[in-house]
Amino acid sequence: MSDTGPLTGEHLAIDLVNTRPATEDGRADLLDTPERLAAWLALEPALQSEVGDASPTAADLAPVHAVREHVDAAVHALLHGNRPPQAALRGLTEAERAAPAVRELDWDGATVTATPRRAGRLGVRLAARLAEAAADLLTDPAIATLRKCGADDCVAVFLPAHPRRRWCSPTRCGNRARVARYYQRHKNPTT
Repeated sequence: MSDTGPLTGEHLAIDLVNTRPATEDGRADLLDTPERLAAWLALEPALQSEVGDASPTAADLAPVHAVREHVDAAVHALLHGNRPPQAALRGLTEAERAAPAVRELDWDGATVTATPRRAGRLGVRLAARLAEAAADLLTDPAIATLRKCGADDCVAVFLPAHPRRRWCSPTRCGNRARVARYYQRHKNPTT
């Protein structure tokens, strides 16, 4: 995983928010093309059932981007101790409503199985699944532990598994911070 690639491994809704990292020129969009959306989807096992063999198109970007903006608004409001914007909550609800999951019943040879399936265009299905993940995150008591990365130039958020965690990624921001501290200590050595 490169420094410019998406961070994954957090809650799905947080991984989505973190696809807008800070750059020297502002913020990048790691989901700005169908190819980049496909690359991110390949890193997110929770979305594989929605994707299947489909490939994202330009038309699939808008619903995913809309959900990302709603999740971002809600998460950052909570991060600052504020009420999430009603428009963001309503937008997430509408995204889920556009492609509700229906449990498809089947027989596997020994038991009846129930697999959630959504109908509609890939982008709408993805948006619904991402909005569902956001609802799970926003209603989870763990949201109270949400943090912004401790690196000054990083906008990523995370749910710390350990109370002393400070960075979105120990190999990205953590290493940069350690290198910067080392440089500062050795730039002006005390004699």
